[in-house]
Amino acid sequence: MSKTEKSPILILGTGIAGLSTALKFAKNSQVTLVCKADRAEGATRYAQGGIASVWSKKDSFEEHKKDTLIAGAGLCHPDIVDLCVREGPSRVQELIDLGVEFTKSHLAPTDSATSSDAMDPTEVFDLHREGGHGQRRILHSDDMTGWAIEKALLQQVSQNPNIRILENHVAIDLITEGKAFKKGVKNGRCLGAYVLDTATGQVLTLDARLTVLATGGAGKVYLYTSNPDTATGDGIAMAYRAGASVSNLEFVQFHPTCLYHPGAKTFLISEALRGEGAVLRTLSGEEFMKNHHPLGSLAPRDIVARAIDIEMKKSGDKNVLLDCSSIPRNELKSKFPNIYESCLKYGIDITTQAIPVVPAAHYTCGGVQVNEYGETSLEDLFALGEVACTGLHGANRLASNSLLEAVVFAQRVFEKAQVKLKSSPPVLDLPPIPQWDTGHAVELEEQIDIAANWREIRSLMWNYVGIVRSNRRLERAKRRLELLKKEINEYYWGFLLTRDLIELRNLLTVAELIVECASKRKESRGLHFTVDFPNKNDAHGPQDTVI
Repeated sequence: MSKTEKSPILILGTGIAGLSTALKFAKNSQVTLVCKADRAEGATRYAQGGIASVWSKKDSFEEHKKDTLIAGAGLCHPDIVDLCVREGPSRVQELIDLGVEFTKSHLAPTDSATSSDAMDPTEVFDLHREGGHGQRRILHSDDMTGWAIEKALLQQVSQNPNIRILENHVAIDLITEGKAFKKGVKNGRCLGAYVLDTATGQVLTLDARLTVLATGGAGKVYLYTSNPDTATGDGIAMAYRAGASVSNLEFVQFHPTCLYHPGAKTFLISEALRGEGAVLRTLSGEEFMKNHHPLGSLAPRDIVARAIDIEMKKSGDKNVLLDCSSIPRNELKSKFPNIYESCLKYGIDITTQAIPVVPAAHYTCGGVQVNEYGETSLEDLFALGEVACTGLHGANRLASNSLLEAVVFAQRVFEKAQVKLKSSPPVLDLPPIPQWDTGHAVELEEQIDIAANWREIRSLMWNYVGIVRSNRRLERAKRRLELLKKEINEYYWGFLLTRDLIELRNLLTVAELIVECASKRKESRGLHFTVDFPNKNDAHGPQDTVI
């Protein structure tokens, strides 16, 4: 079964990037939002730390830019860093105006703050400091900032008659002129996407004037991750197959501190705890981070994750400890209520006990390559949020810059799209886009092979393309992925599509791209560390890895 639907604006993803962009377009256009699960499910809702922005009078744009550039290990694009930092406060104010309730300072006045008051957080907002930040500049909603943002944006979207949301719909592939009409162009413009309704098995042909990827990252390509099940790299894989350039996928950020407990599904322990004074210790009690970096437990995430990996390999221990004993009990419970209650469920009272933690894949710094307006190399296709590589994060994302990037680029995508829609009207001589053809595909009777391939990809990526890499490990991963590719392609073309099968194909594509990017980088920089090239190579200046 298949049918065609038209929409001026098609947005894939309902996290902060997708929802923010949809609300802007909905002022004067009809928007179709697609999400492959419940509309609230995605990485945004699980973001604990907050959104980084120059908000305090003690802070400055120059300091925020400096911290971002240092964390990015020489690979950030300075112009992108500058625009994100400078446009940040205005975009954060928009979130506040949309109803996001950031935690107030205990000194905040009880009456509603004016816009001039809002620029002085000593009177209005409580600001966290996280690793790599020289100042307190993280606006947060206790330790559930992502959910506060997601909830407020969803409420606005649900009240907007120009936005419709297709829940439980999985994008299969982008539609391009070349793919749809085979008219002598290799790729041509992006015309929309084929999308599977997982409830009915029907494939929709969504014909769109402009398509926006806001599908999030690819953390599920690794065995251990803080990411939700939706983070299977769909947007990156689809864009690459459609002919768009991707870049810097070797830079996968491993969050240093995920809860290590057999009953916990990689529950994230916010970096803000270390910002408040928590320290990392080995199981024997040694405060080891001071041996790895002058900032100790407040060092940038890549250094902390690698240090934990080194200490665990050295000792043979399966985890390290996060000691919160220097933070007053009442402060722990009031500032980090979700972490406190969640750990308590697993028998850990963080006011009296150290938290067992391990690193886990957390954030994809690379992605679909875009310019300063979120435009990809494929005409009429935009990308923003974790799926995109804007140049802000470089070789390592500074904590809490990701939510900032999403709202800044939502505005920039919208602005560029308005110009594009006015200056270049849609091509009217194209025939109707062909509907999805199932061919001779039959229903998949057993899921066991799909599940086995899924586990194998994630395990080999964890073992061979994780925190520490080598030429030998990368080559071994490449060979095993090539064997899996043949098998997975047979499933894809031989059976009717399911969400699991679509995601498996995308995981394989992203895994191959990560390995290829990692193999091309003959140096260690930021999040990419290889024992064969342990130093930076700046002979020709820092270079992006583009495929």
